[in-house]
Amino acid sequence: MAILIMAGQLVLSLSILVVLHELGHFIPAKLFGTRVEKFYLFFNPGFSLFKKQIGETEYGIGWLPLGGYVKIAGMVDESLDMEQLKEPPQPWEFRAKPAWQRLIIMLGGVTVNFLLGFFLFGMILWQWGEEYLPNSQLKWGIAVDSVGMELGLRDGDKILQLGDQPFVEFSVPDFIRAIVLEEADYIVVDRGGEQVRIDIDPKWVTLLSSREIRQYWIMMPRTPFYVAEVIPGSPAEEAGIQVDDHIIAVDTLATPFFIDFRRAILARKGRETTIGLVRQERDTLRVRLTVPEEGAIGVYNYGWDHYFRIERREYTLAEAIPAGVVKGWNFLKDQVKAFALMFQGKMKAKDNLGSFISIGKMFGDTWNWERFWRMTALLSLVLGFVNLLPVPALDGGHVMFLMYEMVTGRKPSDKFLEYATLIGFILLASLMLYVIGLDILRIF
Repeated sequence: MAILIMAGQLVLSLSILVVLHELGHFIPAKLFGTRVEKFYLFFNPGFSLFKKQIGETEYGIGWLPLGGYVKIAGMVDESLDMEQLKEPPQPWEFRAKPAWQRLIIMLGGVTVNFLLGFFLFGMILWQWGEEYLPNSQLKWGIAVDSVGMELGLRDGDKILQLGDQPFVEFSVPDFIRAIVLEEADYIVVDRGGEQVRIDIDPKWVTLLSSREIRQYWIMMPRTPFYVAEVIPGSPAEEAGIQVDDHIIAVDTLATPFFIDFRRAILARKGRETTIGLVRQERDTLRVRLTVPEEGAIGVYNYGWDHYFRIERREYTLAEAIPAGVVKGWNFLKDQVKAFALMFQGKMKAKDNLGSFISIGKMFGDTWNWERFWRMTALLSLVLGFVNLLPVPALDGGHVMFLMYEMVTGRKPSDKFLEYATLIGFILLASLMLYVIGLDILRIF
């Protein structure tokens, strides 16, 4: 069921994006009197799931959900249909139109993607606002794992700065982004009342952007441990631990914070252990249990909102639209920086590329409309950015040749465009097979 929910969200999101992207080509083409022969959601090699002829255009749904297309008369595209180009140009054909009109037609798809991404971000902010945890709320500082420790952080540190920027909102993704994309090369922390500067080795740009690092949490707010839930039938329930018990010790080791408890329990797998706790802030008790080999006794801590005040930014419609544009623009800038780092070898492409399998997982296995529209906004901007790359067979490739024509006054030959498009298509197909292969290897 979870897979079906992820797949359903992915297909719906892609359907919205593909149809609107292709409308971005279709509408200016029709406005300039260019004949559009086909308008397809998904590709249809061999056969179509649905098709209907309306006027001069065949509308259809293909069976291969890897995109979509509009087939514009007189244009060299991924179909590589060159038969019609053997005849003299007709007034309704793409090749007969002025270069500026052809440029607008080709830029229509990515323009829609960018505008849609900005718009969706704005609507998300208007509808749901933004939740965040002020860094000032972390009165007990942070807890760190082995990666955070290697980075130079310690339990109890209070992060003050990342580079020359104050660390105002607690967010691990923003922390990683600042180091990887913003080139923050030092951290300033409050450690026991003293300000300490931690210099960041350049190797962390590669390490923090690697796939292996995603199994680590690096840091989290340090909190006490008040039991939020006891799993029925677990060692904790059998020992008599109850909801709202304040766990303070494991054997003779004081565990004032949840991270201390977690480390102590993991060190006692398979052993009989005494848990010290305070019940109703009044009675101090000690219970005995055997820690299972998996290192979990069957209790959960409360979430951050139990210990800290989570803030929310609310937006009016007038505030949300420009804020959405800023958020989308910052995301696009991050994509450009990430591509630059991959070309420089500082980020591994294999760790930061994924197929529809990876994308589907990002939607989650439950249907959440805020997450769905956020993912759709991100995908819309990514689709626009990737399509604008100057690669033949992508919109950016057509734009590149059109710009050359407008600057030099010389139009590339149809045969050149055919070969360039074929090469671009082979490159794109190879890349797609590569990222699908990566995802399959990650599964197994």
